[in-house]
Amino acid sequence: MDVATLDVGYLAATEAVALLDRSERGKLAVSGPDAAAFLDSLLSNAIAGVAPGTGVDATLLTHKGRMLAEVRVLATEDELLLDTERPALQALFDALHTFRIGYAAELHKRTLQRGLVSLLGPAADGLLARPPGPAEHEHLATDVAGVAVRAIRSDLGVDLLCASEDTQALREALERAGARPIDEAVAETVRVEHGRPRFGVELDEDTMPQEAGLHERAVSYTKGCYVGQETVARLHWKGRPNRHLRGLRFSAPPPAGAALLLGDARVGAVASVARSPRLGTIGLALVRREAPPGALLAIAGSDATATVVELPFSQ
Repeated sequence: MDVATLDVGYLAATEAVALLDRSERGKLAVSGPDAAAFLDSLLSNAIAGVAPGTGVDATLLTHKGRMLAEVRVLATEDELLLDTERPALQALFDALHTFRIGYAAELHKRTLQRGLVSLLGPAADGLLARPPGPAEHEHLATDVAGVAVRAIRSDLGVDLLCASEDTQALREALERAGARPIDEAVAETVRVEHGRPRFGVELDEDTMPQEAGLHERAVSYTKGCYVGQETVARLHWKGRPNRHLRGLRFSAPPPAGAALLLGDARVGAVASVARSPRLGTIGLALVRREAPPGALLAIAGSDATATVVELPFSQ
């Protein structure tokens, strides 16, 4: 993508409204009288108290408290909707399928059956006759130009879930209404600026929720047992993470995956890199606590350097 295209899309996503098709995200649903109790036994956040029209973030963990998936859980009157990054879908499906025994709950595949279109930017609500409430994960059933959708408040705008066969018609209607199509590079720039980690990019199967800064919004320390609870609770009450999700300001674009060095010590690796029209070349990474905000890091195999900063990025 050339700089001019990035800048135009960036302006749409930060000052107006931009459109990105995210139908590739993994989508599942759980229904039945034990649906909430079942998910409570498996995921890190409290699900049973989620009222229809609202939702929560949660994580699927190993028994050692490492992440297998970050999951958005939305409650409707009939079922619990789940979506996750595509690299985490198989692990989430396998866990739901394996541990469902003994619960009156049904698991439904929705990845290919549902489209997902994201509106990014402060003008997103203006394209909808009935936008969702202001709190993240609030959602409602509505329609856009005759297309039935579930409109979901996201951290950057509104997500629209629809039948997969209606996705193209929905996109065209939104474009006619003023949404500017963007590609993943623009959306990644906005995501990195906001300091929102992504499974499969900054996060993987070696990451604990506290390291990623997810514990405040995706982990309950008061509900009953779930997979990985003991390790996560022990770290919360008695310890502190060895790594933290940090922002990086690069002096020049770094090599992907290059080691981050504090002196001779490796304290992390370059995870995401974005060219922000507002901030320059920035990125996110899990960085060891020995390199606090303000630390200047060398980058292996490069003359570039990285300054560690708190998240989200400021001007």
